[in-house]
Amino acid sequence: MEGLLEEVKEFEPRIIELRRRVHQNPELAYHEVKTASLVANVLRSLGVEVTTGVGGTGVLGVLKGTSPGKVVALRADMDALPVEEMVNLPFKSKVKGVMHACGHDSHVSMLLGAAMLLAKRKRDLRGTVKFLFQPAEEHGGRGGAKPMIEDGVMEDPRVNYVFGLHISNRVPSGAFGLRGGAAMAAPDAFKITVIGRGGHGSAPHETVDPIFVAAQVIVALQGISSRMIDPVKPFVISVCSIHSGTKSNIIPDEAVLEGTIRTLDEATRRKAVAKARDVAQTVARAFGASCNIEFIEDPYPITFNDVKVTREVAEILRTIEGRKVVEMDPILGGEDFSRFLQKAPGTFYYLGTLNKSKGCIYPNHSSKFKVDEDVLKYGSVSLASLALEFARR
Repeated sequence: MEGLLEEVKEFEPRIIELRRRVHQNPELAYHEVKTASLVANVLRSLGVEVTTGVGGTGVLGVLKGTSPGKVVALRADMDALPVEEMVNLPFKSKVKGVMHACGHDSHVSMLLGAAMLLAKRKRDLRGTVKFLFQPAEEHGGRGGAKPMIEDGVMEDPRVNYVFGLHISNRVPSGAFGLRGGAAMAAPDAFKITVIGRGGHGSAPHETVDPIFVAAQVIVALQGISSRMIDPVKPFVISVCSIHSGTKSNIIPDEAVLEGTIRTLDEATRRKAVAKARDVAQTVARAFGASCNIEFIEDPYPITFNDVKVTREVAEILRTIEGRKVVEMDPILGGEDFSRFLQKAPGTFYYLGTLNKSKGCIYPNHSSKFKVDEDVLKYGSVSLASLALEFARR
């Protein structure tokens, strides 16, 4: 939007300072108390109506324009990860074993920056903007989007469009990335308990060894992707955790496997879940064991960006100082922003922060993850631009 890049210069130092404060004081899912308090105070200082305790520790900000228009929601997630930071920054995490390793500190500061711009531009704003500061995106199927929706953030007034922005080192610094349609996967977490019969390690024939059976299950599960799912359909099944046994000469009674299935369409999702259950139980039975397989209840849906809206978003992003806009491939990561997209059309897009000269090369969730702070202003401008443009439609 015309003028926003000039106006954001006034707020850029504050945006960076807020990001660093949040980065130094990371909080895990549903414990974002200090972060939420900071967010609420900044919003109130801008004249934004604030509701706290939304969906647990979330914050809802509402800014009403000066004339009728659409309702646009902008979302930022606030939670950190249980990761020990290995980057020696002046504003390194003060909390042992907790780090903003996925850029949520940047998301918070960029959305606050957008609120600063929109509050200054209130005379130009039609309709209403809702600022959704969400807890617990990293909490699997129990993420914060659903409880925020249950607390009514998408209603009264009803949201017409919803947008979310994520920092990514997959995209060159300062460029935007997005795609219409299925953009991110549905993540189905599973837990398989193989139940055998324990005994002495010297006499495995007198036991039903659950570790051996679990190993066969792990190998057999990979046959789902190579022999049971259409190879042109993106699909991943990964066993990421194995727990069993207590001593080197004792065959235990059970082994527990935990992992994830990732799919980009509902038909493949249903088939993969059913096949995983069948394969695990059949393999266990073949070796005289039994198994239980549990899937997390109500997992995140596929993140589906409205195709028409995404095309319009790309056009708006290109007007921001000639920013490059990259069409991204689908990602098999999951995002509970998908729940907001089930309630209103919108787009989940990325702002690149890949910058080799600044050491911003490590992926999200890495203990060495770094953000190029020079791009934060573009994130704030993009969010404010989308609010101004879509509110007048």
